[in-house]
Amino acid sequence: MKAVVQRVTQTTLYCDGKLISHIDKGLVVYFGAQKGDTKDKADYLAKKIAALRVFADENGKMNLSQKDVGGEILAVSQFTLLADTSHGNRPSFTMAEEPSLANDLYNYFVEKLRAEGAIVKCGVFGGDMKIHQENDGPVTIIYEI
Repeated sequence: MKAVVQRVTQTTLYCDGKLISHIDKGLVVYFGAQKGDTKDKADYLAKKIAALRVFADENGKMNLSQKDVGGEILAVSQFTLLADTSHGNRPSFTMAEEPSLANDLYNYFVEKLRAEGAIVKCGVFGGDMKIHQENDGPVTIIYEI
């Protein structure tokens, strides 16, 4: 399971020309499920990301979580995080979980984030999304479990 987490000041997600989700200050989480991933991994990842302290406190140190600053999370399923680029120039996605199982894990991950107290908005699983994102910092954290 992989996740790329980016701190943002705002993000807007469109699919098929329609506005699907918008967040202001918060985190965008790109989520990828790998073959063999489990709900236990999603539990762990959701707990870690919900408590991730990457927002500045009163002293300017990254010490606050998205919950502490009233932020939101935009969770986007992205199988391309599982790309294998070790051979040739065309990435292979053989390590990505089958779509139905990946969608189940993605939805489970989103529910676990919400159970941790996060306000979560979502992308469209398997959709051709257009994401307009204003990175803050930039701050990018990568989880691979």
